[in-house]
Amino acid sequence: MTKKRVLITGAAGFLGSHLCDRFIKEGYFVMGMDNLITGDLRNIEHLFGNEDFIFYHHDVSKFVHVPGELDYILHFASPASPIDYLRIPIQTLKVGSLGIHHLLGLAKAKNARLLIASTSEVYGDPLIHPQNEDYWGNVNPVGPRGVYDEAKRFQEAMTMAYHTYHGLETRIVRIFNTYGPRMRLNDGRVLPAFIGQALRGEDLTAFGDGTQTRSFCYVDDLVEGIYRLLLSDYAQPVNIGNPNEITINQFAEEIIKLTGTNQKVIYKPLPTDDPKQRKPDITRARTLLNWEPKVSREEGLKLTYEYFKSLPAERWNEEPYGRDFKK
Repeated sequence: MTKKRVLITGAAGFLGSHLCDRFIKEGYFVMGMDNLITGDLRNIEHLFGNEDFIFYHHDVSKFVHVPGELDYILHFASPASPIDYLRIPIQTLKVGSLGIHHLLGLAKAKNARLLIASTSEVYGDPLIHPQNEDYWGNVNPVGPRGVYDEAKRFQEAMTMAYHTYHGLETRIVRIFNTYGPRMRLNDGRVLPAFIGQALRGEDLTAFGDGTQTRSFCYVDDLVEGIYRLLLSDYAQPVNIGNPNEITINQFAEEIIKLTGTNQKVIYKPLPTDDPKQRKPDITRARTLLNWEPKVSREEGLKLTYEYFKSLPAERWNEEPYGRDFKK
């Protein structure tokens, strides 16, 4: 029987690489694509030589073509942390606009189903809590985070237009804070930042007064939700995340306890438009996909910390990969 074929953009990134692993495990032929602006080939080097995997070094903001039949496309190419999209704002906007246009065209040409990675950031700094999929959001389009928030919002609109106008099979996942092995320690997000600081013996840096909240989902749970959504028959957006909410101050205490360090927490001003609360309403995922997170934060953090601790010490201080391109 011919294997089903899937294209995963952003394949060398944190989430993309885990998706490559999952689809190979499920018996698919996986085509990974990444321009490596923020991705890292070390995340997928274990797949090189696998007969069910091929890698294309390509920027989806340019025309995209892959040979042969194609069953599914998962669009996960995008800078995803503030340190990246503030450094490369134009590329962030292009991958959410030109990139999705190219991939929708490819999906239409190949009669493939396309799933896009959207984000809880489409809700902005939310005025309702928790956030459900019917909430339209509170986003500042001209603020520093607007390049990411609005790229994702446009990506959703473009995807839905192809679904309604062309009848294309599409799926939209709104991803909440996710963590696990293969994150970058210096990517600017709170979990790897805290663990990296603990490993280096530095004080933990919190922004604002630390009372803002986040809800952390372990990567294996997220991948399971994405896989179920892709194979479902539901085209509207679906939140995938862990509704177990925690303040940044509480989270810092958990990291200090986990790492056995005695660092203190220092506070810096809250970045512009940083959301004060983040908690997904996952009623839709529970109802439609029979999905909910299984991995406790205690268990997931232990796995993540062991991964980071196992890296060579020089990687604890690596600069972010994002190149300061001026295109």
